[in-house]
Amino acid sequence: MKTKRTGRITLVMGGARSGKSSYAGRLAEHRFRKPLYLATAEALDPEMADRIKRHRKARGPKWDCIEEPLNIAGVLAKLPPKTDGVLLDCVTLWLCNVLMKEGDKSFEVRRSELLHALENVRRDVVIVSNEIGMGVVPDNKLGRKFRDYAGWLNQDLARVADNVVFVIAGIPMTLKGKKGTR
Repeated sequence: MKTKRTGRITLVMGGARSGKSSYAGRLAEHRFRKPLYLATAEALDPEMADRIKRHRKARGPKWDCIEEPLNIAGVLAKLPPKTDGVLLDCVTLWLCNVLMKEGDKSFEVRRSELLHALENVRRDVVIVSNEIGMGVVPDNKLGRKFRDYAGWLNQDLARVADNVVFVIAGIPMTLKGKKGTR
């Protein structure tokens, strides 16, 4: 028996420092009473450790947090019962983790697992992703491969999403779904 998705998916995209994560956080704060922050970042250096610490403090006690650099599909498939919505930040960093830790041969498997989990998710999910295809073509093979995979993944996520919002200079623009989606 195939499970049907009962949660709504919102994809929030933008470039670096576009305001996409802030917008997605406000959206989740407004929508969810008991949100889960699904973090893909790892504290691999002091600067990233400091960023993570600041993000945790800014979220406050309302939020639960699961830090998972690779198996985000598994987390989405088995959400804690009290969670009424998820903020996944960020799928582009997750892609980087997959490529660096498991190699590009894992991309298709991990992508399929994620899309399957999203197609069957029982809670609303807000996904943050970087739009990296609007810049210069990378000068190395790994950079070009990452850009290609991120572009394909963003297309897949936009296809399954109910709403797609592009954020630039802190201004959200609805590309798919209801305008003014909060």
